[in-house]
Amino acid sequence: MSKTLNKPLDRADERVSHDDSIMGTVSAFVDRVRSGDLGMLPVAVGLVVISAVFTSLNPLFLAPNNLVNLLFDCATVGVISLGIVCVLMLGEIDLSVGSMSGLASALLGVFWVNMGVPIPLAILIAVAAGALVGAIYASLFNWIGMPSFISTLAGLLALLGCQLYLLGNTGSINLPYASPLVKFGQLWIMPDWFSHAVAVLPGLIFLYAGLRVAKERKEVGLTAQPMGILLAKVIALTATLEFAVWYLNLGRGVPWMFGLFALLVVVMNYALTRTKWGRSMFAVGGNREAARRAGINIKRIYLSAFVLCSSLAALGGILSASRLASSSQQAGTGDVNLNAIAAAVIGGTSLFGGRGSAYSALLGVIVIQAISNGLTLLNLPSSLRYMITGGVLAIAVIVDSLARRSRASHGRG
Repeated sequence: MSKTLNKPLDRADERVSHDDSIMGTVSAFVDRVRSGDLGMLPVAVGLVVISAVFTSLNPLFLAPNNLVNLLFDCATVGVISLGIVCVLMLGEIDLSVGSMSGLASALLGVFWVNMGVPIPLAILIAVAAGALVGAIYASLFNWIGMPSFISTLAGLLALLGCQLYLLGNTGSINLPYASPLVKFGQLWIMPDWFSHAVAVLPGLIFLYAGLRVAKERKEVGLTAQPMGILLAKVIALTATLEFAVWYLNLGRGVPWMFGLFALLVVVMNYALTRTKWGRSMFAVGGNREAARRAGINIKRIYLSAFVLCSSLAALGGILSASRLASSSQQAGTGDVNLNAIAAAVIGGTSLFGGRGSAYSALLGVIVIQAISNGLTLLNLPSSLRYMITGGVLAIAVIVDSLARRSRASHGRG
């Protein structure tokens, strides 16, 4: 009889415990926001505001085919921004990523079109040139102590000069329109079934990671996230991605080039969060001296960050050339530097080092390109676009500074 009476009580306790867990999760989120850990919240709010404003001014902004074009453009700048995340996490900067992308574009045109080198080898040469430039920056920083601001500013001018020299008097090299590279940058779209299948993968990965973390925490006697909350997050993520894919498929569909960018983001996120190298990146960016005393090879970390940054800038230049079907003197100039750095900062990577995410490049570049795309649809002058983008960047830095100050005061408290 006592067992029978205890069953309803046990179930009631389970419900109370479950409710407490949900409230605890919400309370923890509010506490993180109040302490300055905003995460992706500013980006999400920004995207909603941008979409609402531009859609009210021009309904074509959210048209499926316009969003497809936006994703094509996101891939080129996004790959460059992904490299910027690496150096910003160390509290450094690379001001030459635009020029490096332009030089890579020129190298591609010269070796592939003018000299007849196979496309894969020409791409490899361009990316290797980026890696070499990054190694030079790291050497100047590690062995001479030259600030990255100065070395990369000098590199900006030197790389631009190399680009102009390679292209010569003609100023541009047209890439064959029928080539797979140009089709990749302009035409190739994922099949509908494949894009829907890919949209399921992030939720499955998130579920696997959540279950693994919960198991590890229980093994050491710590509380784990309730299964219901984990499943709710997985369902929300999967539903959002599937809806986005369905909507894009109403137009041309999901570009393969954006899929490549998303894959690079996932790989970089894994490297930053699940490897010794990634933990070392956060440690060096947070406190260089403490990281050195902990036995981390500081010089090697800086070398890897600068090499990755320049290599990804070169890859971004190649994608830009495929998008434009041309290697020209205009490649890498203009607002490429601004947009790549702004995307990383707007996405949540701190200019002060020690905090960032590969996903910040993905979300930040969507914000930047959404602003650029919306202003283009409104047929506004480029001068206004520069001012608005600069204002958004300034707001992102102010939010980052205030959040950093809030975390510092919260830590002292």
